[in-house]
Amino acid sequence: MIEQRAIDVRLVSVWDGDMIADLYRAGGWWNEEWDPAGLRALIAGSFAFAVAIDPAAKKAVGMGRVISDGVSDAYIQDLVVLPGYRGRGIGTMILSTLLDHCKSAGVTWVALVAEPGTEAFYTPLGFRRMEGHTPMRWYPDER
Repeated sequence: MIEQRAIDVRLVSVWDGDMIADLYRAGGWWNEEWDPAGLRALIAGSFAFAVAIDPAAKKAVGMGRVISDGVSDAYIQDLVVLPGYRGRGIGTMILSTLLDHCKSAGVTWVALVAEPGTEAFYTPLGFRRMEGHTPMRWYPDER
């Protein structure tokens, strides 16, 4: 466990690609064939990109982003906190920062696809299961 210290969450338009790649690894979402330099476009192309920073360690310890047209709908993506920092409210701080940004832009239809077993994290923040809907993904090579 990492020593308890203040964490700063901020919206950014650019961040160190290697740090962000480490966060994607922590989430189990990184392919080692990818180039961290490509993350610059991912961050810049997001409607909002939040980074949780441990100033003492001088590194990003969590992140999350929103994909949206900025008018109607938004989707939370890639919310993750490094394992040693979990359980300290950092994920809630990141998600609240992203939701506040959406709300201030007038975007109040916000959805996400949660990992199994994480509903208890999202429900206190106002998320509910969308009954009658099924998340789907496109697999172009299986057509």
